[in-house]
Amino acid sequence: MRGKIVAIVLAGAAVVAAGCGAPAEPEAQAAGLPLAPSPELPTPPVRHTPPSPSCSVVTGACASLSLRRAWLMENGRAVRSVPMEPGGPDQPTPVGTFRVAWKDRVHRSDEYGDEMPNSVFFAPGGIAFHAGPLDRPSHGCIHLADEDAALFFDRLPVGAEAEVDS
Repeated sequence: MRGKIVAIVLAGAAVVAAGCGAPAEPEAQAAGLPLAPSPELPTPPVRHTPPSPSCSVVTGACASLSLRRAWLMENGRAVRSVPMEPGGPDQPTPVGTFRVAWKDRVHRSDEYGDEMPNSVFFAPGGIAFHAGPLDRPSHGCIHLADEDAALFFDRLPVGAEAEVDS
């Protein structure tokens, strides 16, 4: 029985290897002989430029709900573009132009009990940029990755402009 299991595992491994680009010298491999080296293929650099924001903020933040991106703006140009997760259909993120009203580095939602690290509050109803999951809608806020939320917190002073478009 043990030999059969090994044979099945080995056969499965051979099938998997063949599907993943196994060497063209199966008899050398089976005989335990060294295989001819395969040439290294250069890996092309990944060049992806996120779209620029279509907002009027000169210095502050912009967010696009449809693109699920947020930008830090300085002197009319985007200095950082980050992924984000807005509110869901039942609790949408408000659209418009706002001003940062207040900030709280260690905040907990009174309404939902959720942690909201690096909160930058910009719209009525407690709507903020803050650290949160990027795979689950917020309760209307804009979730950012931890590092990005810290950057937005550090770079957006009270009074800075924040524009959210659909």
